[in-house]
Amino acid sequence: MSDIIGYFGVTENDLRTVVTEALSGGGSYADLYFENSLINNLSLRDGAVNRVSSDVDFGMGVRVLSGDRTGYAYTENITLADMLKAARTAANIANSKTAAVPPLKISEKRFKNYYPVEKSWEDVTVKDKAPFLQKLNDRIFELDSHVCKVNVRLSDSSSYIVFFNSEGLLCSDYRPMVSLSAVCVMEKNGRIENGYAARSFRKGVEFLTGELVETIAQSVVRQTSLMFEAVIPKGGEMPVVMAAGSSGILLHEAIGHSFEADFNRKKTSIFSEKLGKQVCDKSINIVDDGTLPENRGTVNFDDEGIESQKTYLVREGVLSSYIHDRISAEHYRVAPTGNGRRESFRHAPIPRMRTTYMENGNISESDIIAGVKNGIYVSSFSNGEVQIGAGDFTFFVKSGCLIENGKLTQPVKDINIIGNGPKALADIAMVGNNLKIDHSTWTCGKDGQGVPVSQGLPSVLVKKLIVGGTAK
Repeated sequence: MSDIIGYFGVTENDLRTVVTEALSGGGSYADLYFENSLINNLSLRDGAVNRVSSDVDFGMGVRVLSGDRTGYAYTENITLADMLKAARTAANIANSKTAAVPPLKISEKRFKNYYPVEKSWEDVTVKDKAPFLQKLNDRIFELDSHVCKVNVRLSDSSSYIVFFNSEGLLCSDYRPMVSLSAVCVMEKNGRIENGYAARSFRKGVEFLTGELVETIAQSVVRQTSLMFEAVIPKGGEMPVVMAAGSSGILLHEAIGHSFEADFNRKKTSIFSEKLGKQVCDKSINIVDDGTLPENRGTVNFDDEGIESQKTYLVREGVLSSYIHDRISAEHYRVAPTGNGRRESFRHAPIPRMRTTYMENGNISESDIIAGVKNGIYVSSFSNGEVQIGAGDFTFFVKSGCLIENGKLTQPVKDINIIGNGPKALADIAMVGNNLKIDHSTWTCGKDGQGVPVSQGLPSVLVKKLIVGGTAK
């Protein structure tokens, strides 16, 4: 048995006993999810690290499936008595006669590790980490004399995960996560602007480097300084060129959520009848990938014990797969895609994205921009949302530029992009050759759960979207 499993103080016999109890009501399947997460946060404000916090999230959850019904219970005390109590609670979802559960043969499975750690966050102290926040603060002030305030935040976590199910599958994982972010505030002639930059990966202490400090400092200063030149443009329907990188929010919000199989199984997604059909140009391939090394959205296996994989959602313009967990995969009679994810042991897994991106096309970004007479180029976003049923979406654009006669001109800021997911997908007229995965601190919210994700996009031209700007 692996060291991580022993870390929770449970034995193989305990696992068998709890799963047997979970199936005592006649459920068809049961699984156990153990988690111990150690979370640390450091914040710098007014030139000094002045806020530090540490938390431990420890417990386990029991899930029982019976037909279309799910029973779920959790406990923060991992004793056999408490686990059995949770198992009996989850077992109540089933109401058939108690079936004899054959002795479980445990098969421990090891998966490829996409995020090996050189040095764990548990091996360093606040004193080891604080200088990097100070260096980032000082570098931002050095880069521009108009900087008047800087906030820096470092968050790291180490999560130990054990999964066991009624099929006898036993697996464990060590999941690191770290994020470093900075908010820069500048003042010019009484006017104040702010910017944000961050990087987040599944890495250990080796994440903290001088190169990282420089990258974030340059990015946040450049973005903030540009805001003084930016205007809010005239609104209306127009062509929109979405820059490579964080514009992947188009895929995540407008399209990705609508591809999640639970929405399609329940017929609430606008794509529920479009599997196997052409939904966009044949040059477009859209992927949800859990295997990108050290990526924020990567998992070695999902929270249902399914090996991570690269899944083509759209292949050559055809909707080829939904985003599946075990439940939806069984409904559609396909293999799970490794997308059963949960926020913590307190939640049952549901279909969730990991890293969603569009593969490269064959056009340069400059040629895409040159083909637009009058439109807008968008490059950074702060949030977005979508109505799954109708497919309507809105994004808040932090920065971009006007496109006039095929050239980038006046910077723009603080606008909304409004559209419809299926229509926007069908209206992608050009796909660039400059795919970029955005490594910021993206977190996806769904059904009250938040999970870390990433997204990416090459530059694309959407023929028509509504830009919310001024009336003049």
